Amino acid sequence: MMCDDVARDLEPYIDRELDADSNAATRSHVNACASCRQRVAEREALGRLVRSAPYRLASDRLRARVVTQVQRRRSLHHLLAWAAAAVLIVSVGAAMTFVRSATIGSDALVEDLVDSHVRSLLAEHLFDVQSTDQHTVKPWFLGKLDFSPPVIDLAPAGFPLVGGRLDYVSGRPIAALIYQRQKHTINVFVWPALNRASAPTERAIRGFNVRHWVHDGMSFWAVSDLNEAELNEFVRAYQMSPA
Repeated sequence: MMCDDVARDLEPYIDRELDADSNAATRSHVNACASCRQRVAEREALGRLVRSAPYRLASDRLRARVVTQVQRRRSLHHLLAWAAAAVLIVSVGAAMTFVRSATIGSDALVEDLVDSHVRSLLAEHLFDVQSTDQHTVKPWFLGKLDFSPPVIDLAPAGFPLVGGRLDYVSGRPIAALIYQRQKHTINVFVWPALNRASAPTERAIRGFNVRHWVHDGMSFWAVSDLNEAELNEFVRAYQMSPA
């Protein structure tokens, strides 16, 4: 048995829910492994702390309010589920087109892009290719994507290109182009647009500003902690520059 096995079976081991053979193997490993003994001791200490916490019974009024809210939410969920089913049945032909285009502006997609921006900074994986030369960055994507992302040099506007990398959003590979404004990083995520008439989007999420636009069949998403005015300036410079 390895430490990973103990980590996986830690809860049932402490709660005595393992079968006899698994329990014996885990106990044998824990007795011989200082790290796993410490892990078990910490978990047992946490359990004792939780059990020692004072318990106060909720009042009848509070319990009644909770039950009422749960029942209301369940009723609302059932109603929304039936409504969604009815809409799907009536407009199944058009629904697929709508879902594909609406996905572009979904909150989940914006959250994924912000997460990708943060990961690129925290994991120190901002670049796969680091260069200020657009003629170096653009060819790097050849063979790695099923499209060719437009790579623009915005150094004259005060937003120098510093590199690019391959990223993944919604299960598909996309291009990420990296620009800088002093000490601020701008990630521009690029992939083929599903809807050529998509309206521009401006969002602010978790302290990051997000801008979205579509041009020449490509969807662009800029994410940065740069202030709104300068990020808007960046987007205007990007849109006005020839690919």
